[in-house]
Amino acid sequence: MQESEPVSVEEKRQLIIEAIQEKKGKEIVTIDLSQVENAICDCFIICHGDSYTQVDAITESVEKKLKEDVKIRPHHIEGLQNSQWVLLDYFDILVHIFQKDFRTFYNLEELWADGDLVKLEET
Repeated sequence: MQESEPVSVEEKRQLIIEAIQEKKGKEIVTIDLSQVENAICDCFIICHGDSYTQVDAITESVEKKLKEDVKIRPHHIEGLQNSQWVLLDYFDILVHIFQKDFRTFYNLEELWADGDLVKLEET
């Protein structure tokens, strides 16, 4: 087996965003936490889907793209049982895929307001 080159946070971020967009994830936001003291990772990527099925599809798309393109699997996944809020842990990037009501309720964008927040344009 050939050893692969290390993948940058930016490259992973871009692949994750592409995977979310492929499944029509809504209101994609990135929060750069690399300059926030005691942050749990370098970056959050947050989006939501309109149904349990769409949340599952977005989750599978992200997993598949990173596995196939850069041979990276998530360290941990939470929330697959009910697909209200799925968390994919890629160590330096945490991907949060919500159903809209749960995203509104937990409001991670506000909780992590110290980070540099970027809202992506809908495609």
